[in-house]
Amino acid sequence: MPFLAFCAIFAKIVHSQVPTPNGFPMENYKYLLNIDSPSALRQLPEEALPTVCEELRRFIIDACSRNPGHLASSLGVVELTVALHYVFDTPEDQIVWDVGHQAYGHKILTGRREAFDTNRQLGGLRPFPFPEESEYDTFVCGHAGNSVAVALGLNMADIKAGNRKRKVVAVIGDGSMSSGLAFEGMNNASNVPNNLLIILNDNNMSIDRSVGGMKKYLQKFHTSSGYNKVRFSLSRSLRRAGLFSDNQRRRIIRFNNALKSFFLHQQNMFEGLDIRYFGPADGHDVVNLVRVLREIKDMGGPKLLHINTVKGKGLTVAEEAPTIWHAPGTFDPDSGERLEHNTENLPPKFQEVFGHTLLELARQNDRIVGVTPAMATGCSMDIMRAEMPKRVFDVGIAEGFAVTYSGGMAKAGLQPFCNIYSAFAQRSYDNIIHDVAMLGLPVVLCLDRAGIVGEDGATHHGAFDISSLRTVPNITLSSPYDEQELRRLMYTAQLPDKGLFVIRYPRGRGRLVDWHCPLEAVEVGRGRLLHKGTDMAVLSFGPIGNVAADAIRQIEAEKGVSVAHYDLRFAKPLDADLLNEVASRFDRVLTIEDGALQGGVGSAVLEFFSDHGQKPTVRRLGLPDEFVEHGSCAQLYHLLGLDKEGIIKAISEMLQIETIKTGDK
Repeated sequence: MPFLAFCAIFAKIVHSQVPTPNGFPMENYKYLLNIDSPSALRQLPEEALPTVCEELRRFIIDACSRNPGHLASSLGVVELTVALHYVFDTPEDQIVWDVGHQAYGHKILTGRREAFDTNRQLGGLRPFPFPEESEYDTFVCGHAGNSVAVALGLNMADIKAGNRKRKVVAVIGDGSMSSGLAFEGMNNASNVPNNLLIILNDNNMSIDRSVGGMKKYLQKFHTSSGYNKVRFSLSRSLRRAGLFSDNQRRRIIRFNNALKSFFLHQQNMFEGLDIRYFGPADGHDVVNLVRVLREIKDMGGPKLLHINTVKGKGLTVAEEAPTIWHAPGTFDPDSGERLEHNTENLPPKFQEVFGHTLLELARQNDRIVGVTPAMATGCSMDIMRAEMPKRVFDVGIAEGFAVTYSGGMAKAGLQPFCNIYSAFAQRSYDNIIHDVAMLGLPVVLCLDRAGIVGEDGATHHGAFDISSLRTVPNITLSSPYDEQELRRLMYTAQLPDKGLFVIRYPRGRGRLVDWHCPLEAVEVGRGRLLHKGTDMAVLSFGPIGNVAADAIRQIEAEKGVSVAHYDLRFAKPLDADLLNEVASRFDRVLTIEDGALQGGVGSAVLEFFSDHGQKPTVRRLGLPDEFVEHGSCAQLYHLLGLDKEGIIKAISEMLQIETIKTGDK
């Protein structure tokens, strides 16, 4: 493929500048460097597989130490990845990964080893599996919980087309089982004819507890070829005699699960479903995984293999602190020391300001509680949790539930702050409308990682929250210009009678080192004039206004023009007085937002002008009507015309003056 060829060339250039890690030179890769596809892997003898796993794990550690990514999750499924591609005829057989941060080993084994150093880089490999990148990538998987539903749909389509030979495997885990969509998928898998195999990668989710020898015996017995030959033969005979229907098959499976529960003195969540359950198995014993997969892959009906793995397996520091090493940044691959950059005297991250301010507010207001769908550390709600553990609720990867749960608590008199990454909040749209906004409930919905997020790419950019939420009644939709404004908006949001109050803010650092300020209310729906001007007006929404201010200062200094700058603060309600003033004073208006242009703040401004018979020329800057790919934030903002250079260019074009060259990239 031309794209992969480009990535391979790019990788060789990068790799040629990077020293080989000490203790594991490239010549020590006995097998991996010759595996360019799963078919090459399948030519190896089984006894070579543990060495392949060792090499693959080291390759991932080496690559991620230089080019940061999601490390710990991929290390935990190395043996599973090798076993799947060894047993199944991929890409004819299809593997549906649930969360793509498990799939680095998959990428390396499927023809992308040479290009892997470009992973998550602009123009390089995508951060997660994506069908346009490789025929081995069955489906896009940036958000958790979709694998069972997708795999069931694929399997049903094959059955309908008469293709019963193809195998479809859903690999779910790493927290994804808390997603409601996963349970919906399993419920339907138990209710329609299919041959789906679900692999539950359990890295300490406490789904099952170890019970010793009996468990191992039953696992081996129920996956043995002798047992299943007898079982299949008996079922076929009973069917021919008209004594074995689908309903009877379900009863037998339930009886089988009940029998295992009786002997094991335990239950698991699958025994009430008509899904054959196997496990738990050691997810790091690649030879045994190959044996088990071979034994169960041709079984009819839905099946679930439960494996236990260690997140971060093979890197001691990652095993001990898997949350930190989920995406650790650069590190020394031999010592495991993280290469921290000097952050002294730098502004804090927006989420850190959120976390400290939430705790400050919670000390003052005992009605405040925190709710997060598995993002307590990422959104810094762990700051409040450390002091007030009974007032912070991590509900797992269940965004819709987080919103409705918050609505229930708000109805009973509490003041929830529900923090969800913007891209993941897309899954809770109905909950926001039906369970909170419709009743005007006092929930503060904090949308972290709004706008461009960088290397995680299209599945993670917070592009659509403005355009999707500003049409909903009973919503206040705001975005802070800086960290102090974030504190003021948070304080305002928890005051009485504010209803559903949305605050969106970006990934990364703000501008203020001295960010702490008194907690004061702002008037809802009121923007502000930041800089006076006469030639045209710039209306910005959120922290991207700081970049606009930089652009305005430079173009005024170098070209002698005069540009007014307004901070809208609120996309809903809009500041009617501010917009009327702008329309009366300026015939040229530039709107700037870090969100989708279609239906965004610029569209709201245009609608206002049109509705009030005002006709200034309006140009809008924002995210285009396409899925923005991955790269550093600086690179992406430059490509989108949302950096200082792009804003200066837009102002220059509107004022019909020569564009200034800023040198920004």
